[in-house]
Parts: sequence; C-alpha cells; structure tokens
Amino acid sequence: MAEAATLEEAALALDIGGTKILAALVRGAEVLAEVRVPTDPSAGPEGWLARAEEAVAPWAGRYAWTGAAVTGLVDGGRWSALNPGILPIPDGYPLMERLSARLGGPAAAFNDAQAAAWGEHRFGAGQGADMVFLTLSTGIGGGIVLGGRLLLGRGSLAGHFGVTAPVLAEHPAHIEDGIAGRWIAGEAARVGHPVDAEGVFAAAQAGEGWAETIVMKSARRAARLLANIQLMLAPARIVLGGGIGLAPGQIERLRELLGPLPPLRRPCLVPAALGARAGVIGAADLARPTIKNDNQQRRIA
Repeated sequence: MAEAATLEEAALALDIGGTKILAALVRGAEVLAEVRVPTDPSAGPEGWLARAEEAVAPWAGRYAWTGAAVTGLVDGGRWSALNPGILPIPDGYPLMERLSARLGGPAAAFNDAQAAAWGEHRFGAGQGADMVFLTLSTGIGGGIVLGGRLLLGRGSLAGHFGVTAPVLAEHPAHIEDGIAGRWIAGEAARVGHPVDAEGVFAAAQAGEGWAETIVMKSARRAARLLANIQLMLAPARIVLGGGIGLAPGQIERLRELLGPLPPLRRPCLVPAALGARAGVIGAADLARPTIKNDNQQRRIA
C-alpha cells in the first residue's frame, strides 16, 4: 500500500449494522465493488470483523485505507452500544486498532448515521446546505452538518436521535423502539402477521388495514421527531434514509403529517440520494488520510 494516499486512491469501507455488513471499495462517490453478508448478532465484534475480513480478501492491495461506519457510539476509536438491542457491542471495544490489525493500513471508524450524513452532504442530497440526516431503519440514527462541519459526540446534537427518551408515555424507553423496523416487525407479529418491516410496508401498499395501522403509527411518531429536530436545529433540509425512511409511500406520509405546521417549523424532507451506500461513501471520505489544506475543511467540530 502507498504511504501517502491521494484523492484518486480507493478506500475500503465497511458498514456494520444490525442486519448486514456492507463492504465496498470506494473512490470519491464511486463504489467500485461491494459485497454484503448478514450480521450474526451473537458473533460479537471479533466475529463481525472476521466475517468482513473474509469477504474483502479478494481486494487485498486495492485500497489505501479503511473507513468503518458502525451502529452505536465511536469515541476515540473505541466502540460501544447505544442501544444493545440493535447489536450487543461491549463497552470500549478497540475498533480502530482491530480494523488496522485485521485489514492493514490506517483505519478510522464513525457512527454509521454520521458517516451517511457526511456522504449525503459531500456527494448526495445534502450538498451545499446545512442539513440533518435521519435514517429510519432497524433502529434510528442521525447526523448533523452545519457550516460544512460534521458534528460528532455523544448526545442528540451529534445526531443520536434514536436513543433519546420519548416525550409521550406511550413510547418505550428509546424513541427508536417505538418507530423503527424492529418495532414494526414486532407489532406485525403481535397482531398475527409474522413478517419483517419490508413485508409490513408491502402489505400496506396492497391495502391491508392491519399493516397501514402499524405504518401510520410509526409515521406519526417519526413526524413528531422530525418536527422537533427542525425546531431545535432549523436545518435547510432533512435528508431521510434507511429502509423504513425510503419505504414505498413513507416520505409522502411524513410530508402530509407535517403539512399543517407553520412554514418556518415545517421540515424540508428530501430522500437520500446515495441510498444504502451513503454510509460507506461517507466513511471512506471521512477516513481519508490528511491531505494538505483538506483536513480542516472536512473534520470535526
């Protein structure tokens, strides 16, 4: 591997989430190759990295650095769970160290939604604007870019919206536990339809009332979260991603629910342009080794 990376070199990027691991070779906004493997929650971080290492073995020598986008909290290169129900990550796992050891070369790691926010800001639907990225998927995550800078940290002002406490007593302990894909599938099973969230949305599109009830309950709660984000941060746009956020008809439902708000409090919702690749594209760019006069433009408040 080259010692001094350039903008033209490819990065290896990993997106480790609650249901899948996406590995990709990335150059700028271009995904040169990719592979997906399921996440086995019981395998633990060493198992997940071993699975990723095996999947990317054919790409050895083709990348200059590694960027990882992962569910949970990354602080000082160490990885911890924000909601162990998504993935049971032990506190303080030395993720950056283990990435370098397994994959070679320099490595950096970021929360997956924050990485996706940066990808959308740099190359997707958030270009040129103050923006919030919100992913509605297995769980809920977010990222905030203000003044061209990605906010990192531990609290909601770093985009960790899914694990904030709900306002209404009807919600569970975390907002995401009453909105996201795990909740949708659980509600479907509770009313006698053992399908995943994708199946619930397909049933809603087909006009099945039980599914539309679940989808609308999730949408009403998500709309309340979106309205609060707009009130707190006043971004020019909120970019919506994730399998639930981009599910058929969902953004239209949310826009309709938010429509009665006064214009200054109504979010401008736009769908993510990079889709499921936003995290790997953002992680590859964030992890890029320091290049003269570039690091201060990209890095973190």
